[in-house]
Amino acid sequence: MSSRAILDPREGDVEDDAASTKTRSLLAIGGALISEISFPKLALAWVLLIALPAVVLGATPLVAKIWFVETLDRISAVAGIGSALILALVAGVGWFGLPHLLRVLERSFWSLNSIAVQPGYVLAREVLRHVLEGVAGPRMGEASRARLRAGTSAAAGGLSALVALALIAMAWPYTRWTGELADLAAPLRLVKPALANAVVLVSACLAVASLAWGVADAAMDQLQTTRTFDEGAQPGRTWRVAHLSDIHVVGEEYGFRIESGRAGPRGNRRLDEALHRLERLHAARALDHVLITGDMTDAGRAGEWAAFMTALSRRPALAERTLILPGNHDLNIADRGNPARLDLPTSPGKRLRQMRALSAMDAVQGARVRVVDRSAGKLGPTLTEFLRPHRASIAAFADTGSLRLSRGLESLWENCFPMILPPAEPDGLGVALLNSNAETHFSFTNALGLVPALDARALLSVMEHHGQASWIVALHHHLLEYPTPAKALSERIGTALINGSWFIRQLAPFASRAIAMHGHRHVDWIGSCGRLRIVSAPSPVMEARDDEPTCFYIHELAAGAGALRLLAPEQVVIGPRSRN
Repeated sequence: MSSRAILDPREGDVEDDAASTKTRSLLAIGGALISEISFPKLALAWVLLIALPAVVLGATPLVAKIWFVETLDRISAVAGIGSALILALVAGVGWFGLPHLLRVLERSFWSLNSIAVQPGYVLAREVLRHVLEGVAGPRMGEASRARLRAGTSAAAGGLSALVALALIAMAWPYTRWTGELADLAAPLRLVKPALANAVVLVSACLAVASLAWGVADAAMDQLQTTRTFDEGAQPGRTWRVAHLSDIHVVGEEYGFRIESGRAGPRGNRRLDEALHRLERLHAARALDHVLITGDMTDAGRAGEWAAFMTALSRRPALAERTLILPGNHDLNIADRGNPARLDLPTSPGKRLRQMRALSAMDAVQGARVRVVDRSAGKLGPTLTEFLRPHRASIAAFADTGSLRLSRGLESLWENCFPMILPPAEPDGLGVALLNSNAETHFSFTNALGLVPALDARALLSVMEHHGQASWIVALHHHLLEYPTPAKALSERIGTALINGSWFIRQLAPFASRAIAMHGHRHVDWIGSCGRLRIVSAPSPVMEARDDEPTCFYIHELAAGAGALRLLAPEQVVIGPRSRN
């Protein structure tokens, strides 16, 4: 070519910043999305996800009264069997279907919290903290900041509960809690009282949960930033763990990331440099694990997974030590080119992204990690063995997108977590890999996190079974918001675990022998909550252009005196390079 192009396509343009939170405000992005949203699909999703469950919830007391008081006697008379036998049959069906029922109920409960309780409570809490820390932050010490965070938690719980009580007072005149057999002949008459009942029930849940969260968050240990690290001179086993996160692999040589746009690097060269540095460091002093805590890809696309797997396969010494877990970008981005895209609950898109991630996890670590036998509360088969009977179904679903096959794979995905790399010796180091992604169907709200109670219970049973071992508890989302002032309120809302404080309390009996490692926020932070150490990984790829440096860390963990010690980490800087 004889001259430089007017527009260098390698540098991108404004289209690459369409959903970038680094170059545009959330308000600007949200406003632009309104014209792109499919309102028929949004209406259908609203009916399926909110209106229909609300009607069912509100109608339950009415239908229950009809069933137990009137219908049950007629059925027993016609069938010639007693009510006790009918109830026994119903109880038997419930018993055998209980595990699936509990999963459905839990998902519905936390979905309710993510829609009503969590946004209201967290918004109140974080607004209070943002304002008060902004006023007094520079003059506050660590202890004063902890007291302020505890106080704002209690105050936010009280404010949210008052709002919920006001909603109950407004909806109560329209409620009806008893039904008659005649209502079944005209079920539309139940819609209005059912909706009013739902408002009351949801608001009651909001009031109780907000108070419980506020009190629990205020009473528990507050996050503290680590200023010093443990000494390494004591005798005992040590492990070197390279912790990476949020590498956001793209499928194009000059592609930009959704979140950073042109404020981030082009293509995957920054990742290649990080892996090259890791190879050299491993050759000089062996690494025990290379842990990548989610967002391996930018949008969970097949081409992105192909690029990630290709980069890793070129480095077999690293690949055999690598452990990965899913992030929100791997699972919850419905369309990287259209942030307004909505996945319906019946769409195969979400399940397809899950199967891509599961296939990658099987290829990377399937022969080394094991799933949990929930009924026995101990380790089950390896991931590869667990998936072997389902390989054909997964491949058929990926080829056809069949709704029937999709439903069959839902429980398979859920039962794969937590994945456990067991300790090599009784007092060795185990690694637990969690899926902390909440169920979402909209790219713009993809970042919510949740650790299911069944997964937490399975993890705790394994940790209890290996009573002398130490543990890395790895997940994508940060457990709580960091105890540091944020530049903008949007940085503090809706990205941490919905049930993070609860999960920390569950880990409390094992806290001295565990370290939680996560990513998600791309923040370089190490701290503690009580005895539990928490390590947040900066992204070696995001948050910087090609001509700016990034970094990651190699952590050294040491066992001794019944505790897992965290030594001073080694920072690995990925230097800038020319954009030409």
